[in-house]
Amino acid sequence: MSKKIKEIVLANPRGFCAGVDRAIDIVEKSLEKYDEPVFVRHQVVHNKRVVESLEKKGVKFVKEVNEIPDNAVAIFSAHGVSSEVENEAKSRDFMYFDATCPLVTKVHLEVQKHARKGRDIVLIGHKGHPEVVGTLGRHPKDSGTNIFLIETKEDIEKLKIKSDSLAYVTQTTLSVDETTELIEVLKSRFPNIIGPSADDICYATQNRQDAVKQLSLECEVVLVIGSKTSSNSNRLKELAEKCGTKSFLIDDKTDIKIDELKFATSVGITAGASAPEDIVQEVISYLVPLGYNHVRNLSENKESMTFKLPRELSD
Repeated sequence: MSKKIKEIVLANPRGFCAGVDRAIDIVEKSLEKYDEPVFVRHQVVHNKRVVESLEKKGVKFVKEVNEIPDNAVAIFSAHGVSSEVENEAKSRDFMYFDATCPLVTKVHLEVQKHARKGRDIVLIGHKGHPEVVGTLGRHPKDSGTNIFLIETKEDIEKLKIKSDSLAYVTQTTLSVDETTELIEVLKSRFPNIIGPSADDICYATQNRQDAVKQLSLECEVVLVIGSKTSSNSNRLKELAEKCGTKSFLIDDKTDIKIDELKFATSVGITAGASAPEDIVQEVISYLVPLGYNHVRNLSENKESMTFKLPRELSD
């Protein structure tokens, strides 16, 4: 009897999305162009390797704007910030760049548009996530409208909304399937609720979730490369498990538990939207000596989306 080939199957697309590429480019080009120290409010993206790499180049990460000295260069993370944070930055004596993903900015604009039109708003998202905090903080307090955060069907049942004028928006990095279910429940309870003309969940989140579904069908174990603070990476792990496949969220090869792989002849690898490709290659190099010496791509799907840099950095 011939020995079964052990293989690594790579999801495509995987790893950095256009919003993450743009955010990191803004930080690196700021380092190149300006002599002033570069400060970033919060982690520019949720990935330990990326943050450590930028720190080594001289970037200083802070929690709040008041920690940034005058005459510095300040950058907001890809997750977006509240109007209050932006106004505080405008009042200070430093240059700042907003690295908010344009797809997150789109949600901010939707919130403001609905508030101007007198609509209450339901935000589907995870409490405490930086993107959600920023989106809630874009709701104009003087609009006379309300914004409600919900995470579950139970949250929808508890909503006490008197207005007939209602809209919903969503965090961009949620589970596509679960969000669809929540929207259906919202529409059932509030038949007149309106939503975005196009799905708020970003193209990269959707593409990576579609790829991990297929990966789960073909592999016995799925390794998701991404930090525990990364919403989209956590959703990939959960989705693989929902498909019936054992899955592990790892920062890098040091998190791999060899005992969990010993009976697996096929190991799938994907990466969250803020995980760099070099970690994927390191994981492959780690697995090959364990007998996984056949490597194939699940598909050749490539993403072509790009986002423009701020004018001051695009020269």
